[in-house]
Amino acid sequence: MKKIALVASLLAGLMAGVSPAANAQEVYWTTSGMFGPFNIQGLIPTYPTAKDITIPVSMWIIKHPTKGVVVFDTGNNVAVSDGKCKEYWSAGNCDFLKPSQKRSDVIDKQLEKVGLKVDDVKVVVSSHSHLDHAGNIGMFPKAVHVFQKKELYQGWWPEKFQGRETPGTFVMADLMAARNYTYYEIDGDYDLFGDGTVKIISTPGHTIGHQSMKVKLGSGNTLIITQDALWMQENADGYVAGLNYSVKDWSDSANKLKFMRDLEGAKLLFSHDAGQFATGGNKWHK
Repeated sequence: MKKIALVASLLAGLMAGVSPAANAQEVYWTTSGMFGPFNIQGLIPTYPTAKDITIPVSMWIIKHPTKGVVVFDTGNNVAVSDGKCKEYWSAGNCDFLKPSQKRSDVIDKQLEKVGLKVDDVKVVVSSHSHLDHAGNIGMFPKAVHVFQKKELYQGWWPEKFQGRETPGTFVMADLMAARNYTYYEIDGDYDLFGDGTVKIISTPGHTIGHQSMKVKLGSGNTLIITQDALWMQENADGYVAGLNYSVKDWSDSANKLKFMRDLEGAKLLFSHDAGQFATGGNKWHK
């Protein structure tokens, strides 16, 4: 009994020296280059005054302590890197968005920057199927890809007013590159690992199957990664975004996320907010 007590005491002492955060979930926020400068009213026509903005194209790397690595959105396709936009995207999107993506900004290189490889990624979650969010899903043949089922239909056959020409806002080549991969097609909110650490939140409006993500950090803090449910702070302030499948659904989803923020004490992180990225981007959140 004395030996057992001694061993237990030694183990307790060793565990006491290990920080809980050492094995806790963390999130790295990066960007697939930048868009802009362009007039904010091109994205948010309800905004009352013209101003030029340059915005990030947010991607997220999530390290779960036991379940593995998740990537949330894969950014612009690698083919638009280094000034080659018009070789892959439509001239109109290139001229308006002005992507600055370099080859080093692409998701595979961003994974390498933090000591990971494409094959380390267990799950790729795509917020929606637009060109700047699902551009590189083809780089992840070994991962499970998580989409809202409706969004896969949206990507292949969008509403005509959102543009069916390709390449357009939806780029068929992005989806074709991953057509035969493994997909988990969900309908609504979903607890990714069943432990409450990574929750997918259905936020339709921008597209019919848009989804956001809630992540519990090792510190105990909660992040709500909105992606295009709320592009930037101006949307959270009440200015409705353009290019929506449904303005009503967009408004309902925006309110849903803001109530979650207020009731749960969570922090909203936007996909295309330059000010937020300037302080929170290119770093780990723990």
